[in-house]
Amino acid sequence: MKVNTILDQIDLGSIALPEFQRGYVWNRKQVRELMHSLYHRYPVGSLLVWVTETETADARGDGKLQPGIIKLLLDGQQRITTLYGLVRRKPPEFFDGNEKAFTGLYFNIDEEIFEFYLPLKMKDNPMWINVTDILKGGIGPYLKKLNEIPDCVSEMTKYIDRINNIFNIKEIDLHIEEVVGKDKTVDVVVDVFNKVNSGGTKLSKGDLALAKVCAEWPDARNALRSLISKWEKAGFYFKMDWLLRVVNAMVSGSAYFSALKDFDASAIKDGFGRAEKAVDHLLNLISSRLGLDHDRVLGSRYSFPLLAAYFAQRGNYLLNAEETGKLLYWYIHTFLWGRYAGSTESVLSQDLNILEKEEDSLDGLIKQLRIIRGDLKIRADDFTGWSVGARFYPFLYMLTRVGKARDWATGIELSQNLLGKLSGLQIHHIFPKSKLYENEYVIGEVNALANFTFLTQETNLKVSNRDPEEYLEEFVEKHPGVIESHWIPMDRQLWKYENYRDFLEARRELLAKAANEFLDSLMSGSVPGVEKIVMPIDKDFVIIPGRIESEEEEQLLRECNNWLKKYGLPQGEFSYELVDESSGNLMAILDLAWPDGLQQGLSTPVALLINESSETFSAANKAGFIYFTDDISFRNYVKREILSFD
Repeated sequence: MKVNTILDQIDLGSIALPEFQRGYVWNRKQVRELMHSLYHRYPVGSLLVWVTETETADARGDGKLQPGIIKLLLDGQQRITTLYGLVRRKPPEFFDGNEKAFTGLYFNIDEEIFEFYLPLKMKDNPMWINVTDILKGGIGPYLKKLNEIPDCVSEMTKYIDRINNIFNIKEIDLHIEEVVGKDKTVDVVVDVFNKVNSGGTKLSKGDLALAKVCAEWPDARNALRSLISKWEKAGFYFKMDWLLRVVNAMVSGSAYFSALKDFDASAIKDGFGRAEKAVDHLLNLISSRLGLDHDRVLGSRYSFPLLAAYFAQRGNYLLNAEETGKLLYWYIHTFLWGRYAGSTESVLSQDLNILEKEEDSLDGLIKQLRIIRGDLKIRADDFTGWSVGARFYPFLYMLTRVGKARDWATGIELSQNLLGKLSGLQIHHIFPKSKLYENEYVIGEVNALANFTFLTQETNLKVSNRDPEEYLEEFVEKHPGVIESHWIPMDRQLWKYENYRDFLEARRELLAKAANEFLDSLMSGSVPGVEKIVMPIDKDFVIIPGRIESEEEEQLLRECNNWLKKYGLPQGEFSYELVDESSGNLMAILDLAWPDGLQQGLSTPVALLINESSETFSAANKAGFIYFTDDISFRNYVKREILSFD
């Protein structure tokens, strides 16, 4: 069936998306690769549809379905959604995702490449043509423009062929395989889908459970999405599977989604309402008592179903100090030791069973952790990990919030609710990363947890890339006790680069001591909590976009810098802070940036942004940066524009 016909069938309601399908998940790179393949007429794979009766079909979205027989897309959703968005200039009715992934795609008729719109690169350049404009209007709108450009006249035939090649993508035939038969139930079809899609992401048990819930309660998906959006505004990012697991634990007391089949729509709706209140309460409790006030430091989100079920058993959320302390003690240890990092369902089932059968269930849960971990004492070696992905990273943030750590520049306790611009907590490397690399320390040592602390953004900007031997002494004199409050060893010899490894060892000992004192106080019920003026769930949370998230990402960036060094080009700045000059506000953090260009003062600012959000791209674009989202494109740019390689 031709692409154009498939899109028409979607508009007519003859082709739709089954309810159990995931939303649109492609990124811009995948969109470019699809268009590259279609342009060159490479094979892009067949489609798989489930032919079923419209009356019994659970289809995604509010679009009107054609009566009689309908075809539900099982394999090919991402490809067809992309084509629909590019051709129709809008997503289809069943769309659920980020339409920016296929918005603003351009084609260079001279170089035959697809890229998303960059004003500095493409504005007023007739070689760059909007792909959607081509798909809708063909060559006509561009003939006059091209004829007015002297350099284009001699190449006109070639350019016309290339534009027509894109326009005729709509006429490409895509093979469609059909799954037909009365025996093809939802369960059978999902199994077929997972086998066909073995190279991609399979449907989870939660996806199938949600499809069945939607059959009972059609608005369930919108209800889930509404709650997830609410918590996202407060700085917490959850998936539908996770929320459905919380609902399931509260409604059925079970870890297994199959238990939901025994409950009707009214019971599930009631469970949604109770789950919302439970999660709200938990987020506020964990934030106010532990200082874990945004997603990156939340810790064990998969302990929430158990915590919610615990509240549900008691009929309210009012806990005394001792009970609260034990509950939080258990919660902290679940993320320190990865209690739910593996087989979530089986482990959660074991813990829910303790909750149901034991009178002192909190003691039972803590005892279960001790069976696995021993005495649950924190040791210095536990802080040996590195990178923001380490399990002890949120714990270090928590210690900063609850352990009376003070801001170096102001002397104010970081446990207080911080107000005003430049006051949010940021990660700070006590020994600057760039200088540690200069002193030949390796990546695991540079990003060691014991080299991390947290400061306000304003103080972090003041410290910048200075040597600890210099700036630590300055703050000792200005605010006595502030450096010690971050568990930094006060032996000045340890503040020297040559003694960095000894510094790490000494700080780990101090952190372990503080950690055990805090955990012991939780068990005794004597922790008053962090003072907060506004609970996180009641406010909009602003996260500065951009961050190097993993050691693999940092290694890739470092290799790019080393590659540039071979050609005598300047090194990029890691985690470059993009600040609005007029307001002083931090707009984004760019992974690797050359604010003066790769030929300082002579070329455009450049940034390399790996696995970043559209907000980061937008901030970089507004600041006049050319940015690249993968190292290959970046290196090709350098070869072509800077080094003038053929």
